[in-house]
Amino acid sequence: MRTTLQPGIQAQLSYTVGQDRTVPELLPESSDFAALPPVLATGYLVALVEWTCMKALDGHLDADEQTLGVHVDLSHAAATPVGKGVSIDVRLETVEGRQLTFAVDACDDAATICRGTHRRAVINRPRFDASLAARDANPAANPE
Repeated sequence: MRTTLQPGIQAQLSYTVGQDRTVPELLPESSDFAALPPVLATGYLVALVEWTCMKALDGHLDADEQTLGVHVDLSHAAATPVGKGVSIDVRLETVEGRQLTFAVDACDDAATICRGTHRRAVINRPRFDASLAARDANPAANPE
């Protein structure tokens, strides 16, 4: 991690909700999801929050580092219909070792749609890949 990785880093993402990002499209094989209104799915909102956090970290990680989401504590308080834009704002609040916690706010043109926190862990990608390969090579060691 670079010394520039400090609390206060911010990013914003603007995104227009497409039909393919709605609740019925989240898991098309699920008739339960298919029966719901075509509004921004919470699962896609979480992905937008993660993307915004990753954008905030651009230039603050070493070349062999990436981050993975490890905790989400977000509201989803208002529905955003297809064709409407959302704006996600994130701010890095804490850096505790390799754990990064972001404050999150998101809105569309009618309401605040999301507030909360998102935590990401900094990983060394080669080490992470080696760990995954070791797990795959020894399935008996993997709890089910």
